[in-house]
Amino acid sequence: MALLLLVLQAACAFSLGVGLWVVCSHLLRADVPAAVGHPVRLRVLHCLLELLITWGMILEKLRICSMPQFVRFVHDLVPLKEDPDVVVTDLLFGTVPVKLYQPKGLSCTPRPGIVFYHGGGAVMGSLKTHYAICCHLCKKSGSVVLAVGYRKLPQHKFPVVLTDCFAATTHFLKSLNVYGVDPDRVVVCGDSVGGAVATVVCQKFLGCPDLPKIRAQILIYAQLQAVHFQLPSYQQNKNVPLASRDFAFYCWHRYLDIKPSWKSTVLKGAHLPAEVWEKYRKWLGTENIPERFKKRPYRPVLPEPLNEAAYLETSLALDLLNSPLIADDEVISQLPEACIVSCEYDLLRDDSLLYKKRLEDLGVPVTWYHMEDGFHGVLSTLDMGCLQFPCSTRILDSLVHFLKRL
Repeated sequence: MALLLLVLQAACAFSLGVGLWVVCSHLLRADVPAAVGHPVRLRVLHCLLELLITWGMILEKLRICSMPQFVRFVHDLVPLKEDPDVVVTDLLFGTVPVKLYQPKGLSCTPRPGIVFYHGGGAVMGSLKTHYAICCHLCKKSGSVVLAVGYRKLPQHKFPVVLTDCFAATTHFLKSLNVYGVDPDRVVVCGDSVGGAVATVVCQKFLGCPDLPKIRAQILIYAQLQAVHFQLPSYQQNKNVPLASRDFAFYCWHRYLDIKPSWKSTVLKGAHLPAEVWEKYRKWLGTENIPERFKKRPYRPVLPEPLNEAAYLETSLALDLLNSPLIADDEVISQLPEACIVSCEYDLLRDDSLLYKKRLEDLGVPVTWYHMEDGFHGVLSTLDMGCLQFPCSTRILDSLVHFLKRL
């Protein structure tokens, strides 16, 4: 009995130590802008996330389970709140799990369709974490929403996320009549890495004449390139929750199966040859970003001489499946209308700004919503009660407004 009490006391002390370490680490490293409107709320949210990640790392070191598996297990424990106006059905499209959201009321005409790809860096996020978002989109826009539950890290690296999403989207597009969806009003939508998937789906499906055309793409603080990590937003927001540069690099190297030791080389730009930088500068150069986004501290960084070993291992980042922003003009010019949501305090903000410019330069209509008080992942606070940010509601309302005018 005494031994059991000793073990329990040690466990409690260790847990308390982990919690204190997370809080101290947050206070020392996290940059929480006052302009987000509720900085204390963001601090609490970030500490909870860091606590999950830290415990996940500990369990991974002990070889009990991986960090991504632990984080997903815990965040999926939160019970789902049913909406009486939405019918939710769990399905399998082949081996890919999906959730289908349909407005409960009858419609005499086919409804718009939305294929939704959730974010989370292929580390976290699930059909459950984005349940509230999909419910609201379905209910407020009167659309049929299909959320895709693709496989994730650590077992499933590039390109599994994309192949799962391609398969589920193809299945849905071939079955629109079954779900009462108008084939002329199908939209792809995603947040963070899900926004990247939506972009790649649009580009990939351009050459599929046997499938209905995608009507529009909705990109919510999307990750659109895996090449340039010294853009202004990558410097200005490198320590802003909920997506720091360290965490983004963790997702990047795990997904592409790249050694983490290349981090400093990649940040110096030494992972790509000078001719590659020159080729893509016209699209990735900071001169394409409006001056107002460079007012906060930012230092232009010139790429250092090539490290050939790093290039051999990281060149997969140049694949258009990972960096759709650098696709050729011929591809970009054929893409459907876009709705782009960017957040001021988001590491990936400049990806959205650069992609917006590329689309507009090639005549593709763009509706842009910029959240001055937004940060990466803010939409996921929808329906989080005391942890919800008003910005999440504004983003949702903007998406619904865009959808209703299509």
